[in-house]
Amino acid sequence: MNEIKISVIMPVYRVEDYVGRAIESKQKQTLQEFEYVIVDDSSPDTTGEICDAYAREDKRIRVFHRENQGAPAARHAAMEMARGKYLYFLDSDDWAEPQMLEEMYELAEKHQAELVVAGFYIDTYYGEKEYRTDHFVPEDAVYTTKEEFRRNSYRLFDKNMLYTPWNKLYLRAYIEEHGLRFPKTLWDDFPFNLSVIDQVGRVVVTSHQYYHFIRARAESETAAYRPEMYEKREEEHGWLLELYRRWQVKTPETAEFIARRYIERFIGCVENLTNPRCQLSYREKRREVKRMLKNKRVAKSLQLAKPRSSYMKVMLIPVKMKNVTLLLLEAWAITFVKTKNTKLFAKLKAGR
Repeated sequence: MNEIKISVIMPVYRVEDYVGRAIESKQKQTLQEFEYVIVDDSSPDTTGEICDAYAREDKRIRVFHRENQGAPAARHAAMEMARGKYLYFLDSDDWAEPQMLEEMYELAEKHQAELVVAGFYIDTYYGEKEYRTDHFVPEDAVYTTKEEFRRNSYRLFDKNMLYTPWNKLYLRAYIEEHGLRFPKTLWDDFPFNLSVIDQVGRVVVTSHQYYHFIRARAESETAAYRPEMYEKREEEHGWLLELYRRWQVKTPETAEFIARRYIERFIGCVENLTNPRCQLSYREKRREVKRMLKNKRVAKSLQLAKPRSSYMKVMLIPVKMKNVTLLLLEAWAITFVKTKNTKLFAKLKAGR
């Protein structure tokens, strides 16, 4: 086999209706010198068998079956077996444009990059065929020092470029040098990427879009009620504050971005309480919102944040008033739109 330029890593679990498209989108890549490491996390459906069938026809595909331990552990296992110069992480229910690996690889080689970041699409489906595509496009950039990247990192966060792994190509030697792995936690993508960018110095950003993230699959994790969401968001905010403190980056632009990010996710935490799957009583929900509003981070973030849309400015009115009743009514309205009119919700979310 020729030199393996990229190891494509994909954990799979109960995605028999989608995994074929994900695999085929990689088989159609213009870059051929890659391996495809698939870890089946004890899927109860035919996902594992589907992957095995593809592996029998394509020697670049290696499938490993293991006891269910979750996506972070599956990715960890795949990383241990990876042989490529670069690592790429794919979700099993999404797909990518055919030129993605080749163009990201060329950028990495040209600039000796430790990390390549690309634009992406979010395809929100309202039915089997009707969908809306939102474009996430960063500005082209090449950062050659830690200081330069750190000063400009807020721009990438603001464009949603640094949260997920699937719009990135990682230099495996850098990952191994720093002993980086996906932590076993809810939403493991974000802490993994924070650990990656902590010491990174050579970063290439391309405005080209390659990856299609598919939204609105009913059984997707993004549709679930999360009883621990508020605590998790608070933890993530702490990580971000600590990162910039450690970097000693204290620009007004960075402070505003962090505050706006916090308050937007605060609204999401309240909306989570009105999810149809939330079993809390109305009184318990009110008590929880009151507790959240007392957090000093709320008042501080409201002072610094500059909402970019009329929609978000309206959403923040009950927060500024500390009006629990209005805030819950607002959250129920968001939940109603989210469940009854996916098209409108996608439009509002994209424009926030």
